[in-house]
Amino acid sequence: MTVLDRNAASPMAQAQSSGHAPRSISVSLTVNGAPHVLNLDPRSTLLDVLREHLDLTGTKKGCDQGQCGACTVLLDGRRVLSCLSLAITKDGAHVTTIEGLATQGALHPLQQAFIDHDAFQCGYCTSGQICSAVGLIAEGKASTAAEIRELMSGNICRCGAYPNIVAAILQAMGQQAARRS
Repeated sequence: MTVLDRNAASPMAQAQSSGHAPRSISVSLTVNGAPHVLNLDPRSTLLDVLREHLDLTGTKKGCDQGQCGACTVLLDGRRVLSCLSLAITKDGAHVTTIEGLATQGALHPLQQAFIDHDAFQCGYCTSGQICSAVGLIAEGKASTAAEIRELMSGNICRCGAYPNIVAAILQAMGQQAARRS
């Protein structure tokens, strides 16, 4: 039996070829503080669930291959590429998107820093850049502009606003350090 024959005989392949949709799987997610129980196609990515099921369109679909970072969200406080994350593997997780960063009508310090430093041009990558930067600051591994550039290298800005993005992150890091002291 060849690889193609084995794949054709799989339950998923049989369901697809017979015209039947694969069964739904119940997934529980807390997104931006709100609990959701969703019945999902097991192939659904976290990105597609956020955009298509929960109408949270701030998270962008860029390359859909995990290379640009436009889809970055925080999953249990850690930055992840939502286009590469199957939603069913995140059952019980807490997801924070760009829409969930602002609190009580006030922008998150990084959102404000991006405005202060004009750290966006077209804005397409901005939500992923900000979510990634929130995760970066929480990780506590960067303290210099060079370290920020290295640890943010998975987030691409096609407009080239990198110096302003780094300046915004440094501002937010400085504000966080001032609040601690």
